[in-house]
Amino acid sequence: MSAHPTSTAPSRPDLSGRHPAVPRQDALEQLRTELGIQRETIRQQFEQRETNGVETARNLALLMDRIIEKLARYAGLPHPLQENDTDEVFCLCATGGYGAGLLAPFSDVDLLFLTAEAPSKDLIEAIEYILYTLWDLGLRVGHATRTIESALEMARTDQTSCTTLLDIRPLYGQKTLVLTLQEKLETHLKGPALEQFVLQAIAQREDRHRRFGDTPYLVEPHIKEGKGGLRDLQVLNWIGYAVLGNGLSVKSNLQRAQGLAPACTLLGLLTKREISRTHSLWNFLWTVRLNLHYITGRNEERLTFDVQPIIGARMRYGNHGHQRGVERFMRHHFLMARAVMRLTHVFQPAILLHLRNQLQQRPPRVEPGPDGFQRIDGCLSLPNPLALVREPVTVFHFLDCARRHQLALHPAAIQQIIRFERHSASLRHDGEASALFIKLLCDPAAELPSPAAATPPPSNDRDHRQDRIFWLPLLNETGILSHLLPGWSRILGRTQFDGYHIHTVDAHTIEAVHILRMVEQGRMADELPLAYRLARTMTQRPLLYLATLLHDIGKGRGGNHSEIGADIATQICQQLGLSASDTDTVSWLVLHHLLLSRTAFSRDIDDPQTILDLADTIQSPKRLRMLLLLSIADIRAVGPRAWNAWKATLLGRLYTRIADVLEGGLQAQEDDERVDHNKAFIQQALRDEGMPDADIIHFMKLGRPGYWLGFAPQSHVRHAGLVCRHRAEGREDAIIVDIAPLPDRGITELTVFCKDQPGLFSRITSALALCGASIADARIHTLNNGMVLDTFWFHDPYGQAFMETEHLDRLHSTIVQVMEGTIDPKETLSAANFPLPRRLEALHIPSRVLIDSDASENYTIVEVNGRDRPALLHNITTTLSRLKLHISSAHIMTYGLRAVDVFYVTNAEGHKLTASAEDEVQAALLDTLHTMETDSD
Repeated sequence: MSAHPTSTAPSRPDLSGRHPAVPRQDALEQLRTELGIQRETIRQQFEQRETNGVETARNLALLMDRIIEKLARYAGLPHPLQENDTDEVFCLCATGGYGAGLLAPFSDVDLLFLTAEAPSKDLIEAIEYILYTLWDLGLRVGHATRTIESALEMARTDQTSCTTLLDIRPLYGQKTLVLTLQEKLETHLKGPALEQFVLQAIAQREDRHRRFGDTPYLVEPHIKEGKGGLRDLQVLNWIGYAVLGNGLSVKSNLQRAQGLAPACTLLGLLTKREISRTHSLWNFLWTVRLNLHYITGRNEERLTFDVQPIIGARMRYGNHGHQRGVERFMRHHFLMARAVMRLTHVFQPAILLHLRNQLQQRPPRVEPGPDGFQRIDGCLSLPNPLALVREPVTVFHFLDCARRHQLALHPAAIQQIIRFERHSASLRHDGEASALFIKLLCDPAAELPSPAAATPPPSNDRDHRQDRIFWLPLLNETGILSHLLPGWSRILGRTQFDGYHIHTVDAHTIEAVHILRMVEQGRMADELPLAYRLARTMTQRPLLYLATLLHDIGKGRGGNHSEIGADIATQICQQLGLSASDTDTVSWLVLHHLLLSRTAFSRDIDDPQTILDLADTIQSPKRLRMLLLLSIADIRAVGPRAWNAWKATLLGRLYTRIADVLEGGLQAQEDDERVDHNKAFIQQALRDEGMPDADIIHFMKLGRPGYWLGFAPQSHVRHAGLVCRHRAEGREDAIIVDIAPLPDRGITELTVFCKDQPGLFSRITSALALCGASIADARIHTLNNGMVLDTFWFHDPYGQAFMETEHLDRLHSTIVQVMEGTIDPKETLSAANFPLPRRLEALHIPSRVLIDSDASENYTIVEVNGRDRPALLHNITTTLSRLKLHISSAHIMTYGLRAVDVFYVTNAEGHKLTASAEDEVQAALLDTLHTMETDSD
């Protein structure tokens, strides 16, 4: 095989007896010292801001070049200037990211040993010398040894191999081999092979996006592989090199390191503004990546919570107003990720158009489209992009046309809309644009089902009518939303540091609107049946969609984001031309968007005062329906795990009770009529179960009014069985434990019937914590005979009911052992209290205690907020027990790392707490929380 097309293949030389010029151990010691010193120098230059990210990555690559060149000489390989007919033809090359001339501190060093023919034994030994030394230096090395033909064969059959060869760069040896390979690779990347390469590169990018979350707005983004990350810029480079055909020469390698493919700028595919922006993106992402590697000391590519404030500080993002430095840094990062996506929308269509022309296929099929627009290959396009500048409202006419006719946008049109962004500011005060925007916002994804429909459509219905385009992400990514809505730019890319939300505020908001649309269509009818039933009769769709879009727009400004958001919503609604009445409705929904969820999950919804207060605030059945739909969309948009059947049950019960009051039906009071009705129903159910009359009479005398109204009939039947079992035991100190999975509600119900005793609630909560159960709700009923019936509703760490027999047996055994004193819960919980991962410990979760004696007629409400941990509930309830407080009910909720535990309590005499007692309780609980924080440090 020839080393060059014009040369004759040399006969294999006899290289027997070649030995390393330097013993490997000596080379290792020398290079380890040199590598360590030079690396530290490069690091100091970077950390002292003498070099930026790209310059530092290039310096690291140049350092590695020198190390490898020396290693090749030490291995006894001939110097390239000394090549002659007696030497074996080979070239040691850099590929991949290293081949492009950039290297992160802990990235892989990808090498290709390129030969004209199969390598000799001596060459293999020299290669092993190099590789073993690099490994001993602590480097991660990816390597392959191939001839030109085998390298080309891999490029033809493997997309990744072809991509790595685009960035091949000779380090040592006969560079003519690389030139030959590049010429043959360029010849290969023609016609159908080129088209296949480009389309596969784009398909692989889309698949990678799906694997990493399919959004750039994750609060812990992957800066290399995630959407809007470095890899996306590299994909643009690769398809640019391949299509343009003049980016494969060796001399262009150093130019490539400067940013996007330089050849693209020479052909005028990007504007000067876009070229400048591209260099900024490239340098920003490399600077973040190098900081991440240096801080973690490893090949880390995910920007986790614990490193975000450190990198933000190193990159000089200081506090400003209500924004912390880390928030400003992360917001800038998300804006940069969005810019990468916008660049893709601008650059990729130009490359594909160039590819089409290069392949000399048929010209695009251009035909007239609706409303004076045109279609290109079936996609809607703009005949004259200058119309966007002359009449900015054209952009909304264009999008509305696509909405009405359900036409995808041509990539060139998206490119033009992005470039139009600077001219879209005037749309804010354009009534026509406002009306069209509202149509785009609440465009249904399918024909709404008839209110008379008996059953919802199946959730997996993939009918094409339900695949209508969701326009909100496009409006956000193109920047139009920020120009149209005052305040939107403030939530753009804003991170929520709570371990609960997984998206930025704007991405969460857009997802909430998307959830609402799917609920309305019935595509989530199985998961959210109540919401689907309400959505079928929704009459003020634009108001609900606007409220959902604006519900979090007040975040990041300091103060109550609901109150701030309500004021902003008023301004936006007036700008959009809504009536005073409709504006008031949207503002009210934004103000109260957390009302139902906070009440359902952290208050006793069987307390009549709670229901009456909510009814007084809501006042209208129509507002109640809209508020419930907004609440469900908001929770579900946090992520699938934020919603579960138990939350659906609580919200449904709360909605029904409020609706009863607002519609003039059943009252919220615990009146004798409702109690008598429930008792009669339960009594008959017990007779149907075959329970003796004596046991029924005994059980019916035990409960107070609140007990008969607080449970479903099937729970009362189970309780009656527990009371009978206790009587059969014949011992007053007997402990009866019952565990019942309720899979349809995603919860497991635990009932403990025994003699009342100090600290009982605390011991049960600790037993559940030891078994990995998360408590969602709890009720304590002291019966008329002095016995207590404690009920707990809990689920597993994944929000599901405990179902497996062995899990239920372990729960039962642990609860009994804790209550009998066999297990010391405090000691066991302390041993089991494993620290959180470092990335989560970095999040600050403030501790606070709120006490309210006015929100309930009979109880004082104690709300405890703090970092969630296994022993938290045990320690809180132990403190309440020490203060001799009686807990009537408890409502436990976690939002990521923040636990919100609410207790309805009375003093030892059964009364609400006095003002002085409230102060004492608050101080004691805060001391407990602070002690736990100190112990965990």
